[in-house]
Amino acid sequence: MTRGAGAVGFVLARPAWMLGVEPFHMELIAGIEGRLSGEGHSLLLHVVPDADAEIATYRRWAEGQLVDAVIVTNLGRDDRRLEVLAEIGLPTVVVGGPRRDLPFTNVWIDNAHAMRDAVAYLAGLGHRSLAQISGPSGLAHTQSRVETFRQECAERGLTGVVVESDYTEEGGARATRSLLGRAGTPSAIVYDNDVMAVAGLGVAAEMGVAVPANLSLLAWDDSTLCRLANPPLSVMSLDVHGMGALAADCVLNVLAGGPVVSHTAPQPHLVPRGSTAPPAA
Repeated sequence: MTRGAGAVGFVLARPAWMLGVEPFHMELIAGIEGRLSGEGHSLLLHVVPDADAEIATYRRWAEGQLVDAVIVTNLGRDDRRLEVLAEIGLPTVVVGGPRRDLPFTNVWIDNAHAMRDAVAYLAGLGHRSLAQISGPSGLAHTQSRVETFRQECAERGLTGVVVESDYTEEGGARATRSLLGRAGTPSAIVYDNDVMAVAGLGVAAEMGVAVPANLSLLAWDDSTLCRLANPPLSVMSLDVHGMGALAADCVLNVLAGGPVVSHTAPQPHLVPRGSTAPPAA
């Protein structure tokens, strides 16, 4: 089917209010839009409450030929969205993996490699008791990070505890309180996003736990929130804007009839700041 809507669709299944506090998707969207607009395409953003509404949106867009292609993020294991998109024949680019062998062109991130780097950094500082406050367990990239965190801790002889959360300020604060309020408090915590890490920093101050003297914090994804925190948060930094631009390039290639290709996004890299230090003696 020939399409000529001049628009690329991007559906986010999450509460609309989260877009105002979560820098990741705004950076991603900025990268996508910046590249698409230079090629005469626009980005059609639609926020929905759940996966069923997201799939309904794809069907409506395909039937009305309202978009030329779509960008999909936050895959789950055996994600049914991919089957639907293949069925309706809507050109698709997947961002974030979780693996290379997808049926659509995708931008793949090696979350396992990045988590090994994060654990190795904290272990190198001398931490023996670690915790991870993860995102939702249904997401494939969360599962990859959690599995690697547990495996890496086990191989290094470290204690590794995982608490699931939801990427929100409230969720990050609640998970941090649960960790700091129990016996065997970890000496370092890895957060799956910046919002939860900033919330955790606030909880540590509230509970009288000095960062980094008595607790090290490491956030996933860098942002202004991390840089302006006191102390500034150490991060596993990913060029989210650049990843958005790469995703847009993939869309343009797909629309030009290019083959299915898996692109590896630049590896998240450690940026140490004031929130991490060797554990207290």
